[in-house]
Amino acid sequence: MIKDNQVLFNRLHIVLDGVAIVISFALAWLIKFASPFATTVPGVTALSAQTYFQPLLIIVPLFLILYSLNNLYTSKRVMRIRTELAGIIRANTIGVALWIIALFMLYNTWPWTRDYSRTLIFIFYAINILLTSLYRYMIRKFLYYIRRRGNNLKHILLVGYSRAAEAYMDRLYANAQWGYVVHGILDDHVPRGTEYKGTKVLGPIDNLEIILPENKMDEITITLSLNDYDKLERIVDMCEKSGVHTKFIPDYNSLFPSNPYTEDLMGLPLINIRYVPLSNTLYAVFKRGMDIVGALFCIVLFSPFMLIAAVGTALSSKGPVIFRQERVGMHGRPFTMYKFRTMTMQTAEDEERAWTKKDDVRVTKFGKFLRRTSIDEMPQFFNVLMGQMSLVGPRPERPQFVEKFKEEIPRYMVKHQVRPGITGWAQINGYRGDTSIRKRIEYDLYYIENWTIGLDFKILFWTIFKGFINKNAY
Repeated sequence: MIKDNQVLFNRLHIVLDGVAIVISFALAWLIKFASPFATTVPGVTALSAQTYFQPLLIIVPLFLILYSLNNLYTSKRVMRIRTELAGIIRANTIGVALWIIALFMLYNTWPWTRDYSRTLIFIFYAINILLTSLYRYMIRKFLYYIRRRGNNLKHILLVGYSRAAEAYMDRLYANAQWGYVVHGILDDHVPRGTEYKGTKVLGPIDNLEIILPENKMDEITITLSLNDYDKLERIVDMCEKSGVHTKFIPDYNSLFPSNPYTEDLMGLPLINIRYVPLSNTLYAVFKRGMDIVGALFCIVLFSPFMLIAAVGTALSSKGPVIFRQERVGMHGRPFTMYKFRTMTMQTAEDEERAWTKKDDVRVTKFGKFLRRTSIDEMPQFFNVLMGQMSLVGPRPERPQFVEKFKEEIPRYMVKHQVRPGITGWAQINGYRGDTSIRKRIEYDLYYIENWTIGLDFKILFWTIFKGFINKNAY
């Protein structure tokens, strides 16, 4: 029933998209030729209306095909709004580009293409994106409404109680608008009646032989634990014979990145356990160039602040202006990191004993100001120039803490696959100073696996508002 509804819904979407394209073009034509801002008259000083509208016979099918290629006719239950909007923009951009290229290629064959208004096409582009996005958003909100009232629901059964099953249910229960109803879990090891957030274990996996013929489930989701993978083939075979839609969520999902990178070895798929975009030479060179330019710019821009910091540090307490400390960098190699000294002089043993805590007596009054404003970190721009650090990346840690954390925190050492940074994704999200190291690593891993130049610029931008002055910088 759900599948039939989805087919009908997709057909309705196709019709509505076609109508939206025609309306968008008509509005663009009116704005260009029939509004108070119009400077040309169709059929007199411009092409006739018929000539302008004839290409729609090709444009409408073309755009609908592009929408399909951008997955705009797949189920909207779990598709994010921003993903759908990105698909709409991408399809319209490609469509308009092909449209303009076609006009250029037909320039000598069909003379009217020379006078076909490019301005009208760009007006259409903006209106169509806006109109299509708006009506799809309204449909999405309508579906959310009827699902909350108990309609258009998808009934599912989980096979296997595991971390994957719990993570899946967490997401379903947190997004009631998706319209999923979990009727229970089948598992051979967890006792019948065991509950997770109101969903019960109904019995052993063999109960599938009784449940599937009843044909009451829209979907079977296989969430077996690692210990039960020997049963996977038999379960899939049972589900396939019943014709019910089946999904598989691997229990080892936590071992893989959020965007797994696969390779094809003569038909054999290989999944990289950890995909690091910056292992690409071109990306690494581009980021390094940005670091050099950015570091030089920051040194010049912040030189007055660094001069004040140097003088203030020298006058506030005895000792060197620059504090040097060994940190662990890319590929686990140690390097000397520079900071303005913010503490009174200590022995090496005192220095290594722990992180700085709130109201730490070792921090000078001027040093507290430098820490709160992050001015003490500015000498690290020179670490960036020397290639030991990057403007953006996971913060480097001292060797003794690296040895400790790599034994206690899974995947901790992955952070050393890229250059450490002055600021990072974890820092702008509040994980700086005396905060959860586990959460910090989660954010560092996200950055490493999802790195883009755009993400670096985003982090640098938000560092201005969230990174310089931070309540956790003691």
